[in-house]
Parts: sequence; C-alpha cells; structure tokens
Amino acid sequence: MRNFVFGNKDRMTVEELLHRLNGVEWNDFEAKEAKTDVPKSAWETVSAFSNSYGGWIVFGIKERKAGGVSTFEIQGVDNAEKVEQDFIGVLRSNGKFNQRISVQPAKYEIDGKIVLAFYIPMAEFKPIYIGVPTNTYIRVGSGDQRATEYEIRAMMRDQAFGKKSNEAVFGSSYADINQTSFQDYRAFLRTYNPLLQYNTLSDTDFAVKTGIMFNGLLSIGGLLMFGNIDAILRYNPDFLVDYMEIPGTSIHDAITRYTYRMPEQENLWEYYKAILQRLRLRLDNPYSPNPDGFAPDDNSQLYCVREALCNFIAHADYFSEIHSTIRMYDNSLSLQNPGSFPVNLDIVGRTIVSQPRNPNLLRFFKLAKISENGGYGIDKILNWKNLTNCEVSINSDITKSEVIFELPINANQRQSTPNGVNDVEKTLEEQILALIGANNKISIAALAAATNQSKRSIDRVIEDLKKNNKLSRIGSARSGKWQILE
Repeated sequence: MRNFVFGNKDRMTVEELLHRLNGVEWNDFEAKEAKTDVPKSAWETVSAFSNSYGGWIVFGIKERKAGGVSTFEIQGVDNAEKVEQDFIGVLRSNGKFNQRISVQPAKYEIDGKIVLAFYIPMAEFKPIYIGVPTNTYIRVGSGDQRATEYEIRAMMRDQAFGKKSNEAVFGSSYADINQTSFQDYRAFLRTYNPLLQYNTLSDTDFAVKTGIMFNGLLSIGGLLMFGNIDAILRYNPDFLVDYMEIPGTSIHDAITRYTYRMPEQENLWEYYKAILQRLRLRLDNPYSPNPDGFAPDDNSQLYCVREALCNFIAHADYFSEIHSTIRMYDNSLSLQNPGSFPVNLDIVGRTIVSQPRNPNLLRFFKLAKISENGGYGIDKILNWKNLTNCEVSINSDITKSEVIFELPINANQRQSTPNGVNDVEKTLEEQILALIGANNKISIAALAAATNQSKRSIDRVIEDLKKNNKLSRIGSARSGKWQILE
C-alpha cells in the first residue's frame, strides 16, 4: 500500500506530510482539527501510538468522510505556539498519563497556514494509559481502540522484555535439569563449536558460565531450554509448543484436523530438534557435508526456516495464556507466537534487528552455531524469497506475532531424508498397495480416509505408481478396478 519512501520516522518533510493527506488510511498517522485548542481525542491517540509502534499526530487538518473515503482540508492552527506548548506540557508532566511521554514536534507552513505535527514514539515500558489502566488504547488499522484486559496484561509482561529469561527460578536446582537434553547439547557444542572454551568445563561450571543457572538456581531460560518437564510444569503449567501438519490451505478447508501432531516434549531443546526433523521431511535441503545437514555457506530453504525457528523459540512469551504454534499447511508454514515483536515491522528488512524477548535462549543457539549473530538472522529469513520466489510475511499485534512462509508448489511433495530416500512416500505407497491388494475396487476417498491423507496426496502417489508400472486402472473411475502390476 505504501509507495512513498520516507526518511527518518521521527522526521517528516512538507512533501511527506502532503502525501499522507492523499486519502490513504495510515496506521501511524492521525490528523486532528485543533483550530484553537488541543482536541480531547488527541490523548487517546497518544496512548495508542505509545502502546503500538509510534506515529504522527498532526494538528490543523480537518478530516471529512463520505462514502467511506476520507478527504483532508488544511485549516491551520490559530495561536500555534500556545497549542504546541499546551500539548507538549501535558505529555511531559505527571498528570494525565501514567508516564511522561517524549515527543518530537515539527511546524509547517502550508498555503500560509500553520500545521503542527508531533511524533509519538513507541513506549519502552507499556502500557501508557490515561489516568487508570482501563483507559489504555492501541492502534488498530487507522483508528484508536480501547485495549482489552488480555492486551493490557500482555503489555505489562512486556515490561520485562529482554530480562525475564535471565531471572532465577526460586526453589529450583541442578537436579531439575534433564540430563539427556543437557548432555546432548554439550555433545552438540563439542561437534559444531569445538573451540568453545566452555567445552572443557565440568557440567555445573558449564551451566553457570552459559547462564543455565546462577547462585545455585536455574534461570528461567535454562529451565525452559533444558529442564525436566515436571519442573517446567511446576513453574509454568501451560508450557507447550504445538506443531501440527494440516492437509489443506487452512484449518477451515482441511479434510481432517491434522495428519501429524507432535507429542509433547521435555523442554525447548527437545522441541527444537523434533520440529527441525519434521521440517527436514518437507523442505529443500540439498547440502549435507556435516552431520547436522548444513554447510558453512548453506542457503537452503531449511536453513532459512531454521533461523526462523530459533527466533520463534527466543521471542515467545511463555507466560501468555496462549501457546506457541507451528502449522504446516499444503501451501504455507506458519510460526505463531504469543507476544508482539519488539520493533516496528516497517523497519524489518531495512535495519539490523536484534532484540530477543528471551536473550539467553537465543544465546544457547548462538553457542551451538545454529543461529545468526548480531541481529542478521532476519536477513536469512527474508532470503526465502530469493531461494523460492515465494513470499515471507511478518505480522504482529499487541498479543501475538507470526511469520508465514509461502511454500513452493512442490514442497509437500518433497519429503526427503538426509540420505535422499523418500521414506514417507514409500510408506504411503506401501499402505496404498496393501489396501488395493485387499480390495481392488477401493475408491480414492476411501484410500484417503484409511491412510489419513488428503485426496491430493493419494492422487499424486497413485500417479507415481502408474508411471513406475506398479499399478494400473481397468475400467472407469466409478465401476472399474485397480490392478497391481508387480
């Protein structure tokens, strides 16, 4: 929708201002009449911009709506200096809002009329509200909406952004570590980061040096990454990462609820390994010089998604009422997390972004050299477009964030193991041939139901069987029968 290149977000030229008044609805731009005084509705917009990703409030513009289309008339502000100081004074005081709000003012003269503009940045500590927490507003589309109780709680949790995973879990101890996961991780480091000085440390010293524990207690990140499931559930009863493979383009058009659902795992390290193994069956990964399946300069599809998976784990709000979910559809892969992105999505892809919600979780991946350093991971994710000619979309609101990879048309047809053997397809072929051997008049629909697959998958496998002279069809689709050729 945006075809105009803007400069700094907190600076705006006259040309940029006029462009924004062309009738397009903007989620970071709000025009107010403000002929002689600060309009009351401006305070709600201040709250909304502060609690979202920032935006411009412009005084001296009258908006008219007709037929759902907005037009703008420049009226100017009388006594502009007074209105400007009144507005800034309220934002910098301790009266109306629960926090002082920084503001970047600008003044424009257009056709002899004075227009005031104020850039309201995203607040570091949310929520920003008027008087009481229930007067918290967020930006939804091009309007201000009162935040729900759930959205307010999510913002309050975000006040600990970048800190909570480093906090200690009182009552925990080294005994709460899952030793299978812990030793597997240490072995992984010795293989893929052999020069790491921590490799020679004892288990307890290693746990301290890497941030898994300190002062005899596990960190929140250490517990979630390597803890026993019983210990994790004592601290976080809702802990779950839900991975499902769904035959369809959405939940609504799926012929069955799912064809695969990952069993619950012990901790995040086990979830990471199990999810990555499922993704190996679905995505292109041609390079295999190392046991982990990745080359130093690997640019495979799986490498892009692996980076997204690491970020997915590191950015989740594990104390939300909703779970982290991964959904593999016929045409897309969705990774959805509770918790908003920490940055304005407008700058994703144009700047280096490195601000994880749970920094020590990301550090565990970096030590193992399975995540990018310095915030360049977003570039690796967005490289999906270059590799596949398919889009990557990134969406976020107050309570959740989502990365969606559009899949190449043949992604779900490629379920290869690292050895190049099509094990999943081979198993399905065997199932189909066995069912046909028992009933040579069985229908495609019945084969799909019996194997818990989509009709599309059954049709594809049958076509392969025909091409390989393993199966033929005698007679019509309605009254004919199958014949196994070998």
